[in-house]
Amino acid sequence: MSGYLARRFATLPLLLVGISFISFLLLNFAPGDAAEITLRRQNGGITPSPEAVVALREELGLNAPLPLRYFRWVSDAVQGDLGESYRSGGSIAGELARRLPATLLLASVSMAIGVAVGVPLGVFAALKRGSILDTTSRFLALFGAAVPSYVMALLLMLVFAVKLDWLPAIGYGEPKNIVLPAVALSFGVMAQLMRLTRATMLESLSQDYIRTARAKGLNELTVTWRHALRNALLPVATVMGTSAGHLLGGAVIVEIIFGWPGVGQFVIVGISQRDYPVVQGFVLYLAVIFLLVNLAVDMLYRWLDPRLTFSRQAA
Repeated sequence: MSGYLARRFATLPLLLVGISFISFLLLNFAPGDAAEITLRRQNGGITPSPEAVVALREELGLNAPLPLRYFRWVSDAVQGDLGESYRSGGSIAGELARRLPATLLLASVSMAIGVAVGVPLGVFAALKRGSILDTTSRFLALFGAAVPSYVMALLLMLVFAVKLDWLPAIGYGEPKNIVLPAVALSFGVMAQLMRLTRATMLESLSQDYIRTARAKGLNELTVTWRHALRNALLPVATVMGTSAGHLLGGAVIVEIIFGWPGVGQFVIVGISQRDYPVVQGFVLYLAVIFLLVNLAVDMLYRWLDPRLTFSRQAA
C-alpha cells in the first residue's frame, strides 16, 4: 500500500504539468486579444490604439514565445505564485484561496446529499423491483440526469424562494442559504448514483454468495446491507470520484445564480475578459482537487474489498 501511494504521489506532478500545458495552449489559442479586451474595458468600451495594445502586450509578457511564457508561469506556480489578474491586478492565488472554501463547501454538501439520498434509494429500488417505488425512483433518476444543474437551480428558486418563500434565493453564512444551491447541484449526482446502485445491487443479489448467506440463516438485513451492498458499492465509488470534478465545475454556474461567494463569478468574468492567469490558476486548483479525490477513491476500494491489491501496473 505504501509503495502504491508513493508511486501515485510521484505521478501527480507529471499529470499536473500535462493538464496545465493543455489548458495553457487552449487558452492562448482562443479568439480575442487579452491586451485589447483589457484596454477596451478600462476605456469604457472605446477601441484602443494599436500602439497602446502593443505596449500592454509587452507589459503583460504576451509577446514572448508560447513555450517561454508557459515556463515562466510554471516556475512561478511551483513557488505558489499564480500571477496577477489582468483585470484587477490582484493576486490570483490569494483570490482563489479566499473564494475556494465556499465552493468546496457547496460541492461537499452536494455530494453528501447525492450519496445520502441516491444510494439508499437505489438499494430500496432494487429490493422492491417492479414496485411503485422502483418506477418512481427510476423516473426521478431519468429526470435528474436530463435536467442540467442550472435549470434545476432556477426551478428550485422559482418554487421554494419566489412562490412559497420557504428559503432564501440569495445569501451566504447561514445553513438555510446552502439548501437550494446544494440540492440543485446534487440532483444529477443523486440520479446517477441511484441508477448505478440499483443496477449493481440487482447483480449482487443474484450472486451465489448471497444465496449461500441466506441458506446459512442470515437475516435479510445483514445479507442486504453487509454483503450485497458492500460489493455493489465498488462501481458506485468510481462514479463518486468522477462526480467530484463535475460538481466543482457545475458549482461555478450555480454559484452565480444563487449569489454564492465562491470562484464562480471570478472565473466566469476571467473567461469573458480573456484573463488568462485567472482561468489557468483555477484549472490548476481544480486538477489538484480532482487528482486527490481519485486517489482517495482508490483507497476506498481497498476498504470496501480488502482482497484488492495495488500492483505496479495499476499505478
